[in-house]
Amino acid sequence: MEENEILKRTIASRLRETREYLGLSQQTVADYVGIPRAAVSAIESGKRKVDTMELERFSKLYKYPVSHFYGDEQDGEDATVQLLARTAKDLSDTDREQVLKFAQFLKNMGDHKE
Repeated sequence: MEENEILKRTIASRLRETREYLGLSQQTVADYVGIPRAAVSAIESGKRKVDTMELERFSKLYKYPVSHFYGDEQDGEDATVQLLARTAKDLSDTDREQVLKFAQFLKNMGDHKE
């Protein structure tokens, strides 16, 4: 398989997986990116290439770096931690404190299960 085709499939699958993980509909994404819903479907299935500006919009909506869609991130856990950090950045100080307390609570619960 040609390298460009592999990259196109990687980007397509990462875009689809990320959208589904975030619980967004193709229509919501299409409205944000400024393309028809059918184009989102074609991009996610690898039938249509995504241009640079569109990929930037996907990245901004999903709050993932563009490199994520190229498959450059090694570890899914790292991606989750990065997403949490980017999301928490937009929260108030009080809300960030609550998120931290909840994370510590979950960690302590996990420690007790082992």
